[in-house]
Amino acid sequence: MNKRIEAALNDQIQKESSSSQYYLAMASWAENNGLNGTAKFMYTHSDEERFHMLKLIKFVNERGGVAIVPAVPQPPVEFDSLERVFELLLEHELMVTESINNVVDICLKEKDYSTHNFMQWYVSEQLEEEALGRGILDKLRLIGGDKGGLYLFDRDMETMAAASAKADQNA
Repeated sequence: MNKRIEAALNDQIQKESSSSQYYLAMASWAENNGLNGTAKFMYTHSDEERFHMLKLIKFVNERGGVAIVPAVPQPPVEFDSLERVFELLLEHELMVTESINNVVDICLKEKDYSTHNFMQWYVSEQLEEEALGRGILDKLRLIGGDKGGLYLFDRDMETMAAASAKADQNA
């Protein structure tokens, strides 16, 4: 495996691992703040990010590279608000998109079309992640401080988590 691509993929492995831990911290915060639906959504999201990491690890190893399982810094324990949680989620996903685009760019420069093809799944996934984050933030901003709206939002998040988990099982 091309060493420059191997390094970029290992960097992406670290980002996906970090994402999983970040969303796990958000899930714990939500659960401790009575937002059980949001917690379920974040637990599911954390699992998805771990899956993304594992997919990269297997790809690197199968292509003759050496995947590095990273140490990750501890994510935050406290968050200011539910809206802030989802603002941070979107900011984080935008950073991951930029990183994935960087890997794709390196693949093109190095003429590694197999890895480029593999990375297209991540490109598509990031489009979905960003749209999801924006949509959730739009809903939270519409709700504002309405407690009844927040209750319904949290219930909707639980439904989204269950649908996502079911889709993952069928994949």
